[in-house]
Amino acid sequence: MTPAPGRGRTAPRRTEPVPHPVRSPRRRARYGNYALELVMIAVAVAFLFPVYALLTLSLKEPRQIAGSPLGLPAPPTAHNFTHAWSSASLGPALVNSALITTLSLLLLVVLGSTAAYFLARRARGLGYGLYILFLLGIVLPFQLGMIPLYELVDSLGWLGTYQGMVLFYTGIQLPFTVFLYTGFARALPADYAQAALIDGCDHRQAFTRIVFPLLRPITGTVIILNAVFVWNDFFTPLLYLGGSDRETVPVRVFSFVGQYVSDYGLVFAGLVLAALPVLVVFLLLQRYVIKGFAGGLKG
Repeated sequence: MTPAPGRGRTAPRRTEPVPHPVRSPRRRARYGNYALELVMIAVAVAFLFPVYALLTLSLKEPRQIAGSPLGLPAPPTAHNFTHAWSSASLGPALVNSALITTLSLLLLVVLGSTAAYFLARRARGLGYGLYILFLLGIVLPFQLGMIPLYELVDSLGWLGTYQGMVLFYTGIQLPFTVFLYTGFARALPADYAQAALIDGCDHRQAFTRIVFPLLRPITGTVIILNAVFVWNDFFTPLLYLGGSDRETVPVRVFSFVGQYVSDYGLVFAGLVLAALPVLVVFLLLQRYVIKGFAGGLKG
């Protein structure tokens, strides 16, 4: 007898394709975070390497620097710091740098904030034209006016003086300061100043009592950025203060570099001592830097 169809034999099984395992979005996000962390670690190492080299070279003797420049100091010595402080007169140089930087920052904050208050209130017409003029001051390099500025300071009899340097830095950094202050001031509500004017205050009182306290974040940013520029500037003090008793820290540190022989241990020790004041100021005002700079870019 012939077996009935479908009986006595096994029907063929249907094979379905096995799906490939799909990575979940959570797993992909985890891998992305790992890759981002590795990139950030590499960037941090790249930024910390100059700091490591600066500190290790400042703690080595010349023999150790010649034998192993990037190795750990064995043993570390503080002789470079004491020698740099005494031989290069870094104490008076720090006083000169601090005085020039402080006076320049004071003028920049006062002039930049008041100019920004006017430009923020007059966004059209004269105010807009002046704002564009300040932006041109940022674009044009100050090296174009070095010779006329030197002749001006010489004609005023201010070569080798504090006021010559303060005048130079105030004029050079004022456009950038006004740019930051104006962008932040435009983001502030105008109701506060208008309410003060209605209550009987004039524009000076409304600015000093109401507007300027609201500019605290951008003021911290202005102080940090301008302080770093003025403190670390080398060419201008060398040109205006070279050979006088008012030389700043970068110029005094440069005295350790000779034409034929250079004591790099003293150079790096002087750089460490010169960087400490700016580092302290930055740590005190760091929370204002990003907030204020972001506010300036919005304008």
